[in-house]
Amino acid sequence: MNLPPELSVTTPVRPSACPGLLRIVQAMDGGICRVKLDGGAINADQARTVADVAQRYASGVIEATNRGNLQIRGVGPQHSALIAPLLAAGLGPATAAGDDVRNLMLSPSAGIDLQMHIDTWPLARQILASLQSTPRFTELSAKFAVQLDGGEALAMLEHPHDLWLSAFVRNGQTLLAFGLAGCPAHDCALAAVPVEYGHELVLAVLMQFLDLARPEQTRMRHLLEEVTTESFVGQLAQRISVALLPAGDWQCRAISASMHLGIWPQQAPGRVYIGGAPALGRLDAAMLTGLAELAERYGDGTLRFTPWQSVLLPNIAAAQAAAVMSQLMVLGLIVEAGNPLAHLVACTGSSACAKGLADTKHDARQLAALLPKPLNIHLTGCQRSCAAAHVAPVTLLAVAPGHYDLYLRTPEHAGFGVLRERNLTIEAAGAWLEARQWSNTDD
Repeated sequence: MNLPPELSVTTPVRPSACPGLLRIVQAMDGGICRVKLDGGAINADQARTVADVAQRYASGVIEATNRGNLQIRGVGPQHSALIAPLLAAGLGPATAAGDDVRNLMLSPSAGIDLQMHIDTWPLARQILASLQSTPRFTELSAKFAVQLDGGEALAMLEHPHDLWLSAFVRNGQTLLAFGLAGCPAHDCALAAVPVEYGHELVLAVLMQFLDLARPEQTRMRHLLEEVTTESFVGQLAQRISVALLPAGDWQCRAISASMHLGIWPQQAPGRVYIGGAPALGRLDAAMLTGLAELAERYGDGTLRFTPWQSVLLPNIAAAQAAAVMSQLMVLGLIVEAGNPLAHLVACTGSSACAKGLADTKHDARQLAALLPKPLNIHLTGCQRSCAAAHVAPVTLLAVAPGHYDLYLRTPEHAGFGVLRERNLTIEAAGAWLEARQWSNTDD
C-alpha cells in the first residue's frame, strides 16, 4: 500500500491521554495502541496484521472497545515496528492529523440490516473523508464523536455523542433526524434534513461548533452550557442550503441488544450475520486470527466489531450458520445471549491501571458464575468509567480490592444512579442481585 507522503511511524501527534494508532499511551501493563476501524469493519488480512503485531511487539492482548475499535495492550518499546505494519495494512488515517478526528460510529449491521431505511456506508465514507481532509477539523477533541444510524434493528442508541443522526421515513421521503450532546435513546431530535443533505449538515454542525466554542469547551455539551440549543439550531439553519425540517414524528425505536449475538437474517435472501463476544471484550492473537479465517472461509472476508465489545461475521450462507456458530465457540467466543458473562462490562482494573481499586476483570468472571440470569452490569475500578460509554442498569464501583458500591440506574439521578449498597464483596453483590430480580436491570 502507498502511504500518504506525510504519514509515517514518526509523524508528530498532538498530546492527549487518548491512545491512537500513532500515539501509544502508557499503562501499568505497557503501552496501549488504539486501532480505529471505519464503521467497526476490518478485513481478514488486516485482522491478521493486528494479531501478528500484538503477539510480536506487545502482550498479545487485544481489546474490542465500546465504540467498535480495537486496542493492542502491553506494547513494548518497539513502537515503530508495531505501527509500520498497521499503516501498511491500511489501518491508519488518510492524513497525518486525521486519526484523532475519525470518530464516526455506525450500526454494526449497516448495509445488511433487515429493517434499515438506508445503507449508511456511502454517507459514512463521505463524512470520514471530510473529517480527515478538512484542516479545521484537527481542532476537534480526540473524544469528539458522531453517530449515524440508518434505522437498523441492531444499533447502539444509548452511547452519548456530540452529534447523532438517525434515519426515518416521512411520507415516502427518507430524512435524517439529528440531536446534539446526547443519544437517540434518551433525547428528542432537534430537526431533520433530507438524507442527501446529511454530509452538508455534519460539516455545518462541526464548523459552527468550532466557530462558537472556546478552547476549553472541547465537547458539544460544554458549549451548550453557554449557548442554548435553540440558538445553535437557529444559527445552523443559516449555514446550510436546505431548510431544517421539524422532526416531531421521529421516534426512537426499540432495540434488542441481544442481536449482536447468535444468528440473524440479513436483507439478502439466504444470508445471515453471526455474532460472538470475547469474554469481557478481550481477545488474543489466536482468536483474532481464527475469526479472520472464518470470515474468509464462510463470509465475505470481513469482520465487524460492535459497541457491545463483540464481533459480527456478515454474509454467511444460512445453511452454514450452525457450523460457524460451533467454530466460534471453539475459538472461545460467547454466542448465546443467555450467558451472564455476555452482559457484563469491566474496565481494565487494578491489574493494569494505576487508578483501578479492584481487579474488575477477575471479579466480573466471579460475578457471572453467581448470577442466576443475565443482568447488564458494569464493574468499574474508579469513577472515570472508562469501559462503559453509557450508564448501565447496574454499576458496581470499586472501593477496595474485591469490594464495590452498588448503584441502580434511575432517570432522576445523575451519574451511575442511586446508591443502594456500600462496600459489597462480589459474593454479597451476587446475592443482593439474585434476591431482587429488578425488572429495570435489563436493557
